[in-house]
Parts: sequence; structure tokens; C-alpha cells
Amino acid sequence: MSARQNTLSRPPAGAFYGASPGRKRLRVNRAVLFTLVPALTFFCAFWLLPFARLVVMGTEPDNHSGASAYWTVLTHPRYLGSLFSTLWLSLAVAGLAVALASVCGFFLARNQFPGKTWLLSILTFPLAFPGVVVGFLVIMLGGRQGALAQLSQSLFGERWMFAYSLTGLFVGYLYFSIPRVVMTVMAACEKLDRSLEEAARSLGASHWRVICDVIIPAIRPALLSTGAICFATSMGAFGTAFTLGTRMNILPLSIYGEFTNYANFAMAAALSVILGLVTWLALALARRLAGDVVGAPA
Repeated sequence: MSARQNTLSRPPAGAFYGASPGRKRLRVNRAVLFTLVPALTFFCAFWLLPFARLVVMGTEPDNHSGASAYWTVLTHPRYLGSLFSTLWLSLAVAGLAVALASVCGFFLARNQFPGKTWLLSILTFPLAFPGVVVGFLVIMLGGRQGALAQLSQSLFGERWMFAYSLTGLFVGYLYFSIPRVVMTVMAACEKLDRSLEEAARSLGASHWRVICDVIIPAIRPALLSTGAICFATSMGAFGTAFTLGTRMNILPLSIYGEFTNYANFAMAAALSVILGLVTWLALALARRLAGDVVGAPA
């Protein structure tokens, strides 16, 4: 073979480099990084920088005590009471919403009947309401001129009210939490493998054992995730609480009062950071537990 033919049959020197996996991977990484720039810019500008500013502002002296706002939150009974009231309220809403809506979601996922589509539309309708409307509905139910007050007045001669308290707030939070759980549980139940239930029954398991040992473990990730979402929503919900009254001692109203009424920016920042951290921890814990369940071997 002549030298000219050997040169023509040899591939170009850069052909191997252009087709190397490392070069292709580098190009892909650059493209992904380029597409992430807008998202990272938005994240830094509208979340990271403001939240960092809140964290720093919370270390400044509180207007009333003169100490660090974080220390005041942990030592002052009023702020501790606000934190614990919000925690217990959110936990109660999340627990009851998951308990009630899980049964409803499982029934709707397993049964077909006329009007099911309309029923689902009605159940999810509260998701379209802002917090102010939900608070107004609670007032119309348990306020001074609500249905319960008028009924108790006609039957017992006194007005029964619950709208302007933590009970009314609990009812309002539960009202817009149940639809979230119903739809999530329905989606999880529709993916269940019914052969596992049939196998458990064939081995002699009772109806309740099938529920406890097969169905609940299978939909446990959905229950954990939607419970955490209900908890996080209840922790930071403001519109419903503000409509029902500004004297309730919960974190969103405390933040609003410190910021607008007293110009106590350090305390408002500290309470905001604590609220955000508690909510983030709940979501991270639920995600971890749900992930462990999903990834567990059969």
C-alpha cells in the first residue's frame, strides 16, 4: 500500500477527540449549567438573599427586651405559646385530615357510582378558595350570626359560637386540607396491586388485617407526604386566621403584629425564620420516611 493510500484511509486526528464520551459529557454538563442559570438567579434573588437577610436580622436586639430576637422567642412565654399553639394546631389538622380523607379517598378509588365526577368536583372545590373566603365560611357557620348560633338560640335560648377561636381556625384549616389528602390518597390507591390483598385473604387474613398489613403500608408514602403538606400549610396560613380575628396567639398573626403594629422587625424576622425551619424540617422528615418506604425491598 502506497503512502498516499495509507494517508487517505487514516481518520482525521481530531475525530477520536470529537467522539470521546468525556468530551460529550462535558458539552452536556455545560448545556445543563447554562439552562440552570436563570433558575439559580431567580432562587438567589428571590429566596436565598431575602432569607439570609431575615436570619441576620433575627440576631438583632428585640425592641422590648433588648436581647437577641431568637433568644427572646425561646425565653418569652408569649412567643413560646404562639409557637406551641401553632404546632399543636397544625399537627391536629394534619392528623385528622389524613384520618378522615384517607377513608374517603380509598372508597372513591375503589367504587364507581353515578355522580362520582360531580362529587369529586365538589370535594376539590375548596382548593379554589382563598383563606379570606374560608374564614368567612367559618364565620357563617359558627359566628355570632352563623347557622349554629341561630339554631342554638332557637333551641336553648343562647348563642353557641366557635368561629373566633382556635376551634374555628381548626375547622377552617381542616376545610381546605381534606381535599388535598383525598386526591393524593385516591391516586395512591389506584396504583395498589390488588393481588397482594387477594393473597392475604387467601392466607386467612381478616378484613382489618388486610387494611393494616397491606393497604396502609402500601399507601404510607402518600399519607406521610400529604400529611406534611397539610402541616406546612396550616403552619403558615394567614388569610383564614386574619379573617377570624387578630387576637389568636399563633405564629402568622404574631409575625404580622410585630411587623405592622410595633415595627419590631427583628422579632418578626426571628419568628419567620423559626416558622420556616419548623416547616422545612417537617417536609424533610416526611420525605425521608416516605423515601425509605418506597425504596425498601419487598
